[in-house]
Amino acid sequence: MDHLTQSKHVFKIELPTPFPVGDINVYVIKGDQLTLIDAGPKTEEAWNSFQHQLKQIGYSPKDIEQIVLTHHHPDHVGMLDYFNEEIPVIGHPFNKPWLKKDQQFFRSQSMFFKELFNEFGVDRHFLPILESLNQQTMEYSCDRELKGFLREGEVIGGLPGWRTLETPGHAQSHLAFYEESTGILIGGDLLLKHISPNPLLEPPMTSEQIRPKPQLQLNQSISRLLEIPISIAYTGHGENIEAVHELISYRLKKQAERAELVRTFLIEKPLTAFQVCQILFPKIYDKQLLLTMSETVGQLDYLSEAGQISVDVTQKTHRFFAI
Repeated sequence: MDHLTQSKHVFKIELPTPFPVGDINVYVIKGDQLTLIDAGPKTEEAWNSFQHQLKQIGYSPKDIEQIVLTHHHPDHVGMLDYFNEEIPVIGHPFNKPWLKKDQQFFRSQSMFFKELFNEFGVDRHFLPILESLNQQTMEYSCDRELKGFLREGEVIGGLPGWRTLETPGHAQSHLAFYEESTGILIGGDLLLKHISPNPLLEPPMTSEQIRPKPQLQLNQSISRLLEIPISIAYTGHGENIEAVHELISYRLKKQAERAELVRTFLIEKPLTAFQVCQILFPKIYDKQLLLTMSETVGQLDYLSEAGQISVDVTQKTHRFFAI
């Protein structure tokens, strides 16, 4: 099966990953500089597949002149270690500690989650998991420096006409890239055709120490796309999306319905976030604690923002109430 999809100047390459999400899509763009958007996981299988598919479009890795990142997750950045160090890597500044595997940052992250999960009422015997939060996935990541930064509204150097959109939610470092002349969006994991991206809990990346609320961020990030004419969205995983606005409306509707289900739990009795998580994910919460707690807290943040629930923070363990 041919895994390479071609447009006039954007080439899609599908690479295998060791993660449950399956294959990842990376993109080669012909511009003033030959640009790679995202690099797959750090595996020989992905690297060999990439070289083979790149050859099909007439290039080799040494022809890549710059690499631009949508976000820092290992399946999007790990293969950077296989590229020449002279190739500049560009992305959101928040990628930096993840790409360099900053151990002080990881220790602070573990402390953040320990305190947060205590507030959310997570059973104490789960807390040691937080000490090894990154070990299972970071082996597939990289050790690389960013050579340039991109923020909201900036044009990618070497790719005239491609504008940067800051789109946090799935990750605090998340960016999408939009070409106004064609309506093409390269969206990373912002919007996927068949699944909803996880709004992952992360520590604050700046000194204000306010916990990011990724579900609210994700909703805002995809909602802003409703104001942009998009001909096609090239995604981080799975198929391209053509009916982008329709899918966004559907995703927002389904998320609101999910939140309403959570509110019905709280109508019956006040609960901690962990208790809500156990009800929502009875079979997997203990195996996928960060993912399931992120989803749960996202719904609670949404309901709180909508004024439909309140939270009692007077005790060490917070409890949520329906209003």
